[in-house]
Amino acid sequence: MATPSSSGKLDRLSRSLKDVLHLMDKITSAGAGFRSLTEAIDTTTAAGRMMMQMVGSFAEFERAMIRERTTTGLAQARAEGRIGGRRKKLDPKKRREIAESVLSGRKSGAEMARLYDISEPTVSRIVTEHRQNMETIHADQP
Repeated sequence: MATPSSSGKLDRLSRSLKDVLHLMDKITSAGAGFRSLTEAIDTTTAAGRMMMQMVGSFAEFERAMIRERTTTGLAQARAEGRIGGRRKKLDPKKRREIAESVLSGRKSGAEMARLYDISEPTVSRIVTEHRQNMETIHADQP
């Protein structure tokens, strides 16, 4: 009698060797086997189980190397003065205009959001940031 098995691609299965082994134990305890058609691995055989562990180890190593290279690249970029993330949609002049309009009561946050095609929470953040900057400036003055 053949045991049921599931088919899949190994690198989609898990993020670490520990997880792969845990998943394989669960599959085995359920009376099933795992067969990867792309890697030609069948865990119903001893050779297949060994191959599964080796491929899992290499996949985990590859992810660790990618993570390490990414971290190094980001650190290098920061050292060269570059920062990540999106560029601000509004220049400092527009941000100041939004904050001053809302704080003075000339315009509401919703009106400024529509005018500059930004969200109301963004207007709130701009106003809060402007208010904090003003408080800092006034606190530094004698």
